Amino acid sequence: MFEFEGIDHVALSVGDIERSAQWYIEVLGFERRHEGMWNGVPSFIGKGTTAIALFPARTPNSKTAAHKDKIDPPIGRIRSVANMLHLAFRADCKNFLAAQEELKRRGINFHFQDHEICHSIYFRDPDGHELEITTYELR
Repeated sequence: MFEFEGIDHVALSVGDIERSAQWYIEVLGFERRHEGMWNGVPSFIGKGTTAIALFPARTPNSKTAAHKDKIDPPIGRIRSVANMLHLAFRADCKNFLAAQEELKRRGINFHFQDHEICHSIYFRDPDGHELEITTYELR
């Protein structure tokens, strides 16, 4: 068997790559990665060991944008790709509370959930992707 170090990146389909990159940089403190590569598609942003690859939303004639359906090469059948429910980031208690204050300051609505083993807040990015910040440090 082999070992993973963790998730390298998550690929998100967005309406405007630059707008989304700026939002993640300004709101969540991400930084640009691999600038100047691939003519900006995808555009990588990251924080720590977490990265997001931003791809343009697919249009009917797009060949390079994110795809909703994929074709299985061996038999040529089309399969649907599962939709992501949410993307969760982990924080310690101090930063979990700071994130709530920052979201309030920016007028970004969020809701809190107590999952018994952790606490989470949920909110949306400019493209409507649901994001979660969770902490396992309960008071």
